This record gives sequence, C-alpha cells and structure tokens, in this order.
Amino acid sequence: MKQNRLKQDAGVKAVDFIKSGMTIGLGTGSTVTYLVEELGKRVQSGQLDVDCVATSQRTFEQASNLGIKMHALSDVNQIDLTIDGADEIDLNFQGIKGGGAAQTYEKIVALNSQKNIWIVDESKMVDQLGAFPLPLEVVPFGWKQLFDRLHKENLNPHLRCDEKHQPILTDMNNYVIDLYLQKIMHPHLLANWLNQQTGIIEHGLFLDLVNTVIVGRLYGPEAIENVR
Repeated sequence: MKQNRLKQDAGVKAVDFIKSGMTIGLGTGSTVTYLVEELGKRVQSGQLDVDCVATSQRTFEQASNLGIKMHALSDVNQIDLTIDGADEIDLNFQGIKGGGAAQTYEKIVALNSQKNIWIVDESKMVDQLGAFPLPLEVVPFGWKQLFDRLHKENLNPHLRCDEKHQPILTDMNNYVIDLYLQKIMHPHLLANWLNQQTGIIEHGLFLDLVNTVIVGRLYGPEAIENVR
C-alpha cells in the first residue's frame, strides 16, 4: 500500500508539468495509471485541454474512457512532453524500461518528444542498472536461435511466459526475452551490441533520454532535473 501511495504521488505531481495546448505522450505501467487518472480529472473539470498519444493499447483505452483526446502517433506533428514510468533509474539518469512489455512503443514516443519525464516510486532509484531484468522485444521467427546466441554471451536469457507457459505477446505480437544480468557495468556498450543483433526489435535500455525524474518519497514527491 505504501508503494502504491508513492506511485500515486509521483503520477499526480507529474500532471502539474502539463499545460493546455500541449501534445502529451502517455506511457505505460502502474504509476502511469495514476497519472492518467489525474489527467482525466483535470480534463473533465476543464482545467486542461490537451491532445495525447499512448505507448500501449491499455493506456489508450484508459485515457479514452476518461475523456482525454487520444490520437495515433502518425496523426500528430510533435510531442511536447512524454511522461512514463521506469523499472530502474541509476545515478546517471540511465534507465531500464519494458517491464510491461511496451518498450518499443515507449522508446519510439520518447525519441520523438521534446521533453521526457519519468515517474517512479523511490524503490526504482538504484546505484547501478541490472537488478531488474532487461527486456528485449524479439521477432517470434527464429527466437530460439537468438535465445541460444544470448545464452552463449552469458546474458542469462529467459523467455517471458504467462501462467500457462505460453509466450507473452507485445502489442505488436512479438515475444519478450528478459536478460537476468544483476549488474550492467557498461550500458552503452551493451545497448550497441544488442542493436546489432538481428531479431531484436528493441531493448529496454533507455539511455540519455530523460530530462526530469519525479520520485515518490515518504515525505512527498521530489522532482529531480537531469542537467546535461
């Protein structure tokens, strides 16, 4: 319950960064759910008038049901601000995302945004990335050969499956392979290697992207600026 309250505090605080007339990217995950709820309240009350795109079908549906104006990414000219969650954020503002199997859509939206905010509870702030499994969205065709290649590189891959032991599918009907690494010593080098592997559509390393992190803490939400 405490963690949910911290997530809610961060999500609600993030809405203060949204101004009428903006085009907003809405991320995916449990913390973003609180963000969308609060945004919906302010839209319904007339405090905010915004256009939005979503990084997953579930966020799109939640926002639409709350009366938020939603659009396809290809139908907007620019994204002023994207607000999303994160699974880990290190001391250098590098992140792992994709616990909800939406990292490809999340990264596309983030890279096309003027500014990015991540909203997390304080447990997501770490000294070093890697304790959270690194997700890869992969093409089903040839996934086993890719899996074997990752295993040979000692990247400890696991195919993400549901309770019936069936592969979990992304919104694009792809598989997710999670790398259980414990520690990622050189995230940029790992990202470059993963980018070169045929069959990997996108990985969950979000590097050099975030501008502001809003952290839910026991004493209240804290906004931390990434001064680059």
